[in-house]
Amino acid sequence: MLVDTHCHLTYPALFERIDAVVSRAHAAGVERMITVATDPLDARAALPLLERHPSLYLAAGIHPHEAAKVGDDELQALAALHRGRWSSGPAAGRLVALGEIGLDFHYDFAPRDVQERIFREQLSLAIEVGRPVIIHARESESRVCAILAEYREICERTVFHCFSGGPELAKQVLDLGCWLSFTGVATFRNAGEIRAAAAAAPADRIMVETDAPYLSPEPHRKVRPNEPALVVHTARRIADERGTTYEAFAAQTTHNAERFFGLGAE
Repeated sequence: MLVDTHCHLTYPALFERIDAVVSRAHAAGVERMITVATDPLDARAALPLLERHPSLYLAAGIHPHEAAKVGDDELQALAALHRGRWSSGPAAGRLVALGEIGLDFHYDFAPRDVQERIFREQLSLAIEVGRPVIIHARESESRVCAILAEYREICERTVFHCFSGGPELAKQVLDLGCWLSFTGVATFRNAGEIRAAAAAAPADRIMVETDAPYLSPEPHRKVRPNEPALVVHTARRIADERGTTYEAFAAQTTHNAERFFGLGAE
């Protein structure tokens, strides 16, 4: 069994076929999935998916790509989502994290000072509501780590999603107390440094994800869109790198996801 700890199931090609997507995931042994909303509207769009499928959970935050578009109304809507009972229906209790949040210095869709302000406000909200944090850090890892060092109380409940660095960066992240999550990028031929980081990560602070619809793993790299069922290939490759069995690694990462996100056993 596995948990896909990070996917985007409101992406149209997945949303429109959600029953088949979830069915294929379950058939592959992926028992639970966390769909990640990039703003409050995206979170609301995910609600019918969770109501239909008990194996789905939600994370909600304001992605750094959206930071330039965000005003007080959006921040207040996100805070209300996390502070209140976001659903009174079947999805109640399945909002499990704040994210993905952070800094993206690759695309720079928003000014960096704006990205940082929105990031800090959301870290403060996560501390207030007691929810774990999912980090997006692209070409910004050093700055993200420096900011997180000012919020040490949240670090042990913070995961760097789609970790794409080597062992040195992994050590910097882990020394803060944060966790690492790996996508299909770890299966790519030229991803030796990422695999080295995955091989050395502590057993109790590693998770796996698809980031679907993006980053399809080998041997399905040309498959579009990526989907939760394919996370098994990432898990198998990392298990090989760690010198363990797929079954043992799947059980460990599932336990880690349950502990990190507070997921109930199915």
